[in-house]
Amino acid sequence: QVQLHESGGGLVQDGGSLRLSCAASGRTLSMYVMGWFRQAPGKEREFVAVIDRTGTYAVSADSVQGRFTISRDNAENTVYLQMNSLKHGDTDDYCCAAGGGDLVDAAFDYWGQGTQVTVSS
Repeated sequence: QVQLHESGGGLVQDGGSLRLSCAASGRTLSMYVMGWFRQAPGKEREFVAVIDRTGTYAVSADSVQGRFTISRDNAENTVYLQMNSLKHGDTDDYCCAAGGGDLVDAAFDYWGQGTQVTVSS
C-alpha cells in the first residue's frame, strides 16, 4: 500500500500562488500515474490534472489551463501542483491520487487525505 500526504494548502489572496505537494511513502512513486483532484462540499470531485509515470506528459482541466501546472520528482517521491493566478472559485479541498492505467484512462486506487485551499476575494 502506498500512502499519500498532501501539504501546502492555506489561505491566499485573489491572484496569488500556492504550491501543493503530495509525498508518497510505502511504494516507489514512479509506479503510478498521479493526479490532482478538488472537491467542494456537496459537489462531485473534479479532475484538475494528471501526469504520467515519468513526468513526460501531463493533462490539465480546461478550468485551470494556463494557471496550474502538475509536475513530479520521482527521486523525492513527490508530486506537485503549482497554482498561479488563483481565483475565488479555486477554493476547494485538493487531493492527490495514485493509480494504474494511462494518462487518458487512469484508475486511481490510492488517495491522500486532502489539503484545503482558500482564496480570499
